[in-house]
Amino acid sequence: MSARILLVDDERDLRETVAYALRREGFDVRTAADGQAALDTARAAAFEVVILDVMMPVLSGLEVCRTLRAESDVPIIMLTARDAEVDRVLGLELGADDYIGKPFSTPELVSRIRAVLRRRELDRVSMAATTIEVGGVHVDLTRHVVTVDGAPVRVTPSEFKVLAFLGSEPGRVFSRSQIMEHLWDATFVGDARAC
Repeated sequence: MSARILLVDDERDLRETVAYALRREGFDVRTAADGQAALDTARAAAFEVVILDVMMPVLSGLEVCRTLRAESDVPIIMLTARDAEVDRVLGLELGADDYIGKPFSTPELVSRIRAVLRRRELDRVSMAATTIEVGGVHVDLTRHVVTVDGAPVRVTPSEFKVLAFLGSEPGRVFSRSQIMEHLWDATFVGDARAC
């Protein structure tokens, strides 16, 4: 499935040219011509990347960036003729993930989009590796937090360790001695009925 991109620019020729080039690269592109249309479109559908011009009518790109960042973690690439350092810093401080000055090359834009998508995928993989979810039970291995159907549950360190162990292979049956060996990080010696 191709990544969905929202391209926002008030210059019709640039918008159509860039949208065409991105579609040729396999992206699913939607466009908007002003800041309010950008917000409406971004709120109506899910996008993997938003490419946002800074200087637009109705709402500026910076206002749109600030609003989107408050509502979503969608990656935002600012695309603008305002290339002064203070403008780049402001855009990045408001939540943009990247900043490209006009004029720009389409291959560079495509490369930056792909880079943002790669970072996003690496973040997802990293997050998946630090959490376990089985049914309604969510175990956050980094923060040592357990929730059941979204509600936090207090567990002891030993209970947490057992939950993480059992959740690491859902559906597998573990013997009592396997659980005890994992819990105590040692070979279990003793009665199999001991807790």
